[in-house]
Amino acid sequence: MTRILGVLGLLIVLYALLIESNPAAGSSRNLMYVANIQGRYGVVTLAAALVIIVGGIDLSIGSVVGCSAVMFGVLMEEGVHPFAAVGWTLLFGVQVGLVNGLLITKLRLQPFLVTLCGMFIYRGEARLIGGVVSPAQVIDEHPHFEHSLNTLTYLLIGKNEKGALVFPAMFILLLVLAVVIGFFLHRTAYGRYWYAIGHNELAAKYAGVNVDRQRTIVYVICSMLASLGGILLFLDSSTIQADSAGAGLELYAILGAVLGGCSLRGGEGTAIGMVLGAMVLPVLETLVSFRGLKNNVIPAVIGLTLLVGTIVDELIRRRSRVHR
Repeated sequence: MTRILGVLGLLIVLYALLIESNPAAGSSRNLMYVANIQGRYGVVTLAAALVIIVGGIDLSIGSVVGCSAVMFGVLMEEGVHPFAAVGWTLLFGVQVGLVNGLLITKLRLQPFLVTLCGMFIYRGEARLIGGVVSPAQVIDEHPHFEHSLNTLTYLLIGKNEKGALVFPAMFILLLVLAVVIGFFLHRTAYGRYWYAIGHNELAAKYAGVNVDRQRTIVYVICSMLASLGGILLFLDSSTIQADSAGAGLELYAILGAVLGGCSLRGGEGTAIGMVLGAMVLPVLETLVSFRGLKNNVIPAVIGLTLLVGTIVDELIRRRSRVHR
């Protein structure tokens, strides 16, 4: 609860600074734009947070997002209907998560190593299947897809046919996903299993939890959410570059999870914390932009925040051990 209140206070301060920085920053249009970016970041934050809760890590999230975005576009260019392309792209995410989960649980490979390799593999796969894709390119090649693609863009992004943002659909999607994940985490046996695995894997095994199965399920959910993030990225962008799409998103996702109260040692985290943590960086980036500062400061902020989060997590754990 202390961490949630802390990140909530940080958000309030950042929003106040943002609105004070420029009259346009506090406009409903800009705040809606920020909320939409928070939604897209939030989807991958949920993905990273679930893996962190079970004591794992996934460094391939950004590459899966990029590969999924490219795959989604290429599928439609090859004549696959946009709604069917959504299903195939999400299925790709399921496959990635299943492979990660099996390598980690059956071959006992380290999650860091498996997902680090995946980060390079899926980035390379994105380059192989298509260099540059875009919604306009899809419509040029398949004009009959225009209505379906516009419908998807409206429902998932909140943009009308002219490309104007009408409502923050991605933020609404984030809230829906957070409610679903929060229900599983806090109201079902699955959530109890995941917290138990992250807190003490050996104790969870002795309690009868099928650790390998549950951990694999979490990795599948993680990569499927990353693929959903790729679909959102494609629909919200004018052009997708295979080299750069989704680059660094795994760090943004881990940062959001840590800010939201997820312990890097596992066993801790809440759905509301994940949402609040994911909201910080988009506000900070927008503030940097309106203040006229260089975006180069963002990587330094991410690194310092992760370092501080790790230090705070360690101090809290040491204090709890002393009081026991």
